[in-house]
Amino acid sequence: MFKTVAACVTICASIVAATPMQAADRHTGYYYPAPGAIETYKARTIVIADADRKMRLGFIVGITQNMLSQPYAPRFVIYAKGDDAEKMIIVALEDDFIDTLYRARALLAQLTAISRTTPLLQELGLADFLTFFDLVKLLGFVQITISDGDEFTHQILLE
Repeated sequence: MFKTVAACVTICASIVAATPMQAADRHTGYYYPAPGAIETYKARTIVIADADRKMRLGFIVGITQNMLSQPYAPRFVIYAKGDDAEKMIIVALEDDFIDTLYRARALLAQLTAISRTTPLLQELGLADFLTFFDLVKLLGFVQITISDGDEFTHQILLE
């Protein structure tokens, strides 16, 4: 009997320990699999005073319009979720595209260049000096999740 109770306690403790992580990110399992790794990036900027949901969505729309204006289909989709559109999600639309940490980082580096062309960041006059992580922190994003939409997910928390 003791082994059964001990096993039950171990299982229950495991469930309780896993619950906060899943509760903190309600998008896991719906938009992407659970992150294999979560990192924290200390941004070199602060959030601008007028950063709000509308501004973050405008930024996403600007990047999306840029991608859709190209003569080829986009290889990924980028969108914002959360009550205040504060969580950026990037998901591959094709196999073998964002399936390793190195490919994810390469895409995030490319997004620095793409984001610098958005009218919003051009107006701010800071686009040429910041990385993609810094730029999205400036707009009030708190998290970036990038996934292949199958097995690979990496998450960056922005401080």
